[in-house]
Amino acid sequence: MDAKSTAKEILKNVGGKENVTANVACMTRLRLGIKNNDKVNVDALKQIDGVLAVVQADTLQVVLGPGKVNKIAEPFADLTGVALGSDTDDEESDDVKDIAKENKKENKAKHDKPLQRGLQHIANVFIPLLPGIIAAGLINGLANVIDYQTGSAFVTDWWYMTIKTIGWGLFTFLPIFVGMNAAREFKGSAILGGIGGTLCLGVTITGSPLSSQAISMPFTNAPYTVGVGGLITALLMGIFFAFLEKNLRKIMPSVLDTFFTPLLTVIIGSLLAVVFLQPVGAWLTTAIYTVMDFIYTKLSVFGGFLLSSTFLALVSVGLHQALTPIHVLLNDPTGPTKGINYLLPILMMAGGGQVGAGLALYFKSKNKRFRKMVMSSIPVAILGVGEPLMYAVTLPLGRAFITASIGAGFGGIVASLFHLGAVSQGVSGLFGLLIMQPGQQWVYLLALLVAYAGGFVVTWFFGVDEDRINEIYPE
Repeated sequence: MDAKSTAKEILKNVGGKENVTANVACMTRLRLGIKNNDKVNVDALKQIDGVLAVVQADTLQVVLGPGKVNKIAEPFADLTGVALGSDTDDEESDDVKDIAKENKKENKAKHDKPLQRGLQHIANVFIPLLPGIIAAGLINGLANVIDYQTGSAFVTDWWYMTIKTIGWGLFTFLPIFVGMNAAREFKGSAILGGIGGTLCLGVTITGSPLSSQAISMPFTNAPYTVGVGGLITALLMGIFFAFLEKNLRKIMPSVLDTFFTPLLTVIIGSLLAVVFLQPVGAWLTTAIYTVMDFIYTKLSVFGGFLLSSTFLALVSVGLHQALTPIHVLLNDPTGPTKGINYLLPILMMAGGGQVGAGLALYFKSKNKRFRKMVMSSIPVAILGVGEPLMYAVTLPLGRAFITASIGAGFGGIVASLFHLGAVSQGVSGLFGLLIMQPGQQWVYLLALLVAYAGGFVVTWFFGVDEDRINEIYPE
């Protein structure tokens, strides 16, 4: 089945284009905003050729795999008439809005998990940024190696500096994009959120007196500093600007709305944000680094085990993307880790634990149908696409999912012990070799093999329940 046919089948089984309010493509999943969940045929979706799994949360997530999701997402967006990464709220009639609001209320009653919904919103802010973050991270990592190995021999070549500028530029101006996406996600004007994001740039404005005289903040008399709080502050500003804009619009006379609502949003929002939100953002950023440092440095190998062994649980409910802001912070060349992400390689061991568990299930089970399903899932899991193995094999079995997670923890110990670091994100499994720090590829491979072995051994002795297998996968 080609990409367009797959897109048509998905659209048919989610209730047609009238039932789709948003479509966003992330690394492996097509995330859909749905008006009426009763019109979604989840079982039929799972049977579509190319669909690996379906996750129901605040959004409907159709798991398609890396690369393939982009090929299907584009024709799907054409069929719905909703641009990728956007929604139809602005075009809806009042009647449709009322219906959607009622259905959303019903859906929330079914999935009343405030924390999960909040993390989904944050994930939706950062997911559209992933392609740029991946590209820029790889460019920065490779450029650092080239400069070191060649003694900066290419810094006078226009083509090399053009490529370096791309990597530098994305992370320098990333707060603007975060502010825009945050405002859009919380139903405000994206451009106003982007203006809020400019307050988080670590660059001095042309003509600013900052270099010639001190500027003090109110209440604390602390010096005014540009870029305080970074991406976390940009996220908060985008959310706050959206909130402020919506409430100003409610009280603003229609004749003045076009001019004064954006003006007051920017002015009032900026002043309040600099005084109150930037200190909060700076505190949260420091807290994140402190927690990460405690887990990584103080807990050492136990921290590595804890992180890698619990990551599959996040993936299973589609919340792993909520960690994207942390990965972005760690891959920022101007951050404390200088662009090296020490968390990601530990989490990547979760896929290794699953591969080991899958192999144990394959060799120990006598169920031919089940063994065929396992073996068809293992090759792609080795390459870093673990959804088929998790959703079709380990997660339904329950016990095997737990033993796979425990096995992954042993790979996390090795990743932590040897201080593995990634220069970007977006891939895992064997493809994770591409984003490791130069010189660490063999150690990464060792950690992955340990995760395979851990998942295999723990599952072999504690995770194989033949009765359960035969119950779920009758021959």
